Amino acid sequence: MQRITEFVAGLLFGLGLLLSGMSDPGKVLGFLDLLGTWDPSLALVMAGAILVGMLAFTVAKKRTMNFLGGALHLPTANQIDRRLVIGALLFGAGWGLAGFCPGPSLVSMFSGQPKAAVFVLAMVIGMLLYEAADRWIHQPRASQEAIR
Repeated sequence: MQRITEFVAGLLFGLGLLLSGMSDPGKVLGFLDLLGTWDPSLALVMAGAILVGMLAFTVAKKRTMNFLGGALHLPTANQIDRRLVIGALLFGAGWGLAGFCPGPSLVSMFSGQPKAAVFVLAMVIGMLLYEAADRWIHQPRASQEAIR
């Protein structure tokens, strides 16, 4: 049942992206073009998403189980650290350069946009490189010495 619920949630998210036009990188770049022909529609979509998220978290904070009966694990981190800031800067730079972020890029790729497929490939490669670097950095010192 959990996988079906995840699939339906993802399908609704993808349909929402398609209907709102947010899988079109031109829409995103139009929103980011403050000095040109600015398109405020993404701001309206974001405001709607924030409102839905706030309502959902308000309900979730009062619960100990999710709607399917499993344990509810809400994020506990509330610190702004270097990793968060660097990640946000990289995300924003990629979003501004390509006009895609992860969710819409998948929707665009499966709707046949070759540019989105290139973005998704680069995103996956970046994720794999990050995982490899993170494992290497957090590897015990003796293991790193043995590699050299």
